[in-house]
Amino acid sequence: MNLLVLDQYSDPGGAQQNLLEFLPALTKAGCSAHVGLPGDGALFARIAALGIPTSRITCGPYKSGAKSPADLLRFLATTPRLAWQIYRLAHRTRARVVYLNGPRLLPAAAMAHLDVPVVFHAHSYLGSGQMHTLAGGALAHMNARVVGQCEFVAAPWREFLPADRVSVIYNGVPGPTNLPPRSPAGPLHIACIGRISPEKGQLAFTAAAARIHRALPLCRFTIFGAPLFHDRAADEYHAQVRAAAAGLPIEFAGWVDDIYACLAQLDLLLVPSAGHEATTRVILEAFAAGVPVIAFPSGGIPEVVEDGVNGLLARDAEEMARLAVELLTGDARRLIAMAQTARHSWLRRFRPEDSHKQLLHLLETLSKPIDE
Repeated sequence: MNLLVLDQYSDPGGAQQNLLEFLPALTKAGCSAHVGLPGDGALFARIAALGIPTSRITCGPYKSGAKSPADLLRFLATTPRLAWQIYRLAHRTRARVVYLNGPRLLPAAAMAHLDVPVVFHAHSYLGSGQMHTLAGGALAHMNARVVGQCEFVAAPWREFLPADRVSVIYNGVPGPTNLPPRSPAGPLHIACIGRISPEKGQLAFTAAAARIHRALPLCRFTIFGAPLFHDRAADEYHAQVRAAAAGLPIEFAGWVDDIYACLAQLDLLLVPSAGHEATTRVILEAFAAGVPVIAFPSGGIPEVVEDGVNGLLARDAEEMARLAVELLTGDARRLIAMAQTARHSWLRRFRPEDSHKQLLHLLETLSKPIDE
């Protein structure tokens, strides 16, 4: 099977990391992939290192979140050029299926009049506004298949497509190569991990950290992450977070490549994501590492975090702080049991082999001629 894979970013993010992990599974299954990316991000080199060819496409850059009228006009103006690039790539690579890893690609893919099946892998929520309408109309025009990483993400696309064209495959994450025992020595360590942006909730983390610090003065806090996607708004938010953290024992550790080295340091992970977040990859990585999680019940998070079983859900920063203090100062057996249950959740539901197998089956089915 020849597969044309297109992403709307070439900088690393959660959806792009999932793609990097899926590409070797494609190759192992005997598929031939060609990847199209915009910009000059790190994904070009990382995909080339896998032995997979890449091409540059025109998509953005656009800031994350709500788009300005100027952004929308520029998007519409550049869509025909991107459509022509997609059309040429699909024919040059003899693609049997086109796999789109971002919603900004959908209008151009529809305009390209592709004569092969199209799969849109939805990793984030897009439930209202002009981009939702444009993308949904494009999906309907192509009679595309949508794979949502959770029901929360998949649901908005059901209004545009028949029920059997939209499915859910929960993302999997590779676990740590080893799981070292945690030492009770040293101060407690709590962190937030993810790109620094409003939807990841670092301001809420600092508010919770301030409350926890009053109850547990020796506790350490770390924010792992950095602004991504060349987004000025994210840089401004980063400055706000640093200002809010002034005077608190919060370290800003920047972007990290080895997530499990970070998790190995932690007693607790806080995930104060905004309301439109999906399941957030870092929760599944914490599960794999056996690190307890307290999260906001945002978006798709309640689909993976069972409150009081494999993690805790908090309505706001104040409740998050209270639950953290209770968990860390209470009966140690509760903390251990929650960590073990989280690890079991990963083994049972969120390993990459499972999600890759489901996605490969879908792509291979779509690539077969109808008369087979």
